[in-house]
Formats: sequence, C-alpha cells, structure tokens
Amino acid sequence: MKNWILANKLYIIGAIIGAVAGYLYWQQIGCSSGTCAITSKPFNSTVYFGTMGAVMFGMFKKATPKSSE
Repeated sequence: MKNWILANKLYIIGAIIGAVAGYLYWQQIGCSSGTCAITSKPFNSTVYFGTMGAVMFGMFKKATPKSSE
C-alpha cells in the first residue's frame, strides 16, 4: 500500500487540492438557479474538480523507463 501511495502521490495530491477547490468554488460562486450540472451540488463540484486536479497533476509525473530484458 505504501509503495502504491508513493508511486501515485502526484495524482493523490492533485485530487485533494482539486476537491478542496471544487468545494470552495461551489460555496463561493456556485449556481444559484440550480440548473448547472457541475456546480449546482457540492458533491458534483468536488468530484469533478478532484478528477481534474488529479489529471492536471498527473501530467507532471515522469515516465518510468522500461527495462529491456
């Protein structure tokens, strides 16, 4: 488990930062009419921004070299 966490730490950090940002976006800006698919509910906004944060931070992960056996 520890190895998996260390191998995916950028994805995890990005997801946490994105989730916090999504919740804050919903809280501060949100959607007053309730018709917005992403920002009308805190769960939707948190999950969406968490996913986007993981994808964005995952872009900075270095590729591991393949062994030639």
